Amino acid sequence: MKNKFILLGIALATLSGCKTASSASSIQLSEVKIQKNISINNELKNDEEFAKIIEPYKLKLDKEMNQKISHTNVDLTKQGDNSNLGNLLADYTFDGADEWAKKNLQKNVDAALINIGGIRTTIGKGDILLKSVFEVMPFENEVIIVKMKGSDLQGLFDYYAKTQVNNPVSHLYIETNNGQLTKSLINGKTVNPTQDYYIATSDYLALGGDNMKFFSKGESIPTGIKLRDLFIDYFKKSPEVVPNTDVRLNFIGKK
Repeated sequence: MKNKFILLGIALATLSGCKTASSASSIQLSEVKIQKNISINNELKNDEEFAKIIEPYKLKLDKEMNQKISHTNVDLTKQGDNSNLGNLLADYTFDGADEWAKKNLQKNVDAALINIGGIRTTIGKGDILLKSVFEVMPFENEVIIVKMKGSDLQGLFDYYAKTQVNNPVSHLYIETNNGQLTKSLINGKTVNPTQDYYIATSDYLALGGDNMKFFSKGESIPTGIKLRDLFIDYFKKSPEVVPNTDVRLNFIGKK
């Protein structure tokens, strides 16, 4: 922050100098003085007055961010096709969207999927702090429910068969063998091509992020719920987090 104030001061001084030079055509070359460059680095002194102003807010923020919201007896990681953190956050996405859909649409959510790239880090064994969730999910993504015909869900399954990427899912089972789709289930059942399905995801993916173009065939329904807020709420509801470790993505022969 201090560097920003210094840069602003330099910019204003430079602009002022430029204006004076342009307006005073009679300025002599002999009047130009060479100034020493100021290096913007960590050796610059703190703005003590500004530091005093922000200190109470910093202390309040640190206290809030360091509050315990849950606990885990295992490391929560994003590694592997069925990572425990990926499964957990996909389940939270499903549960939160399903609760919203029941209340606002009088419908049930059928499945959920999120992208592994949106999970930015892991959560170590022990207390889960509020700041941990901000580190895991630093983005302001919204929960979107996409209404899709069963026949259009083939694009979703083909996407996983083609990419073999461990984007976490909930209430979905996708099995491939050497890159070929061999089984696809929603809630343990085969897809009915004439049925409407409600898939929970993020606004980023609903708009085609990570090349998930299959969502464009559906109708996007915004919920107004931020994914990170949803995750925080569900962590708070579970004093002890126990992630599901069941197989949802089964890429047989994956290279």
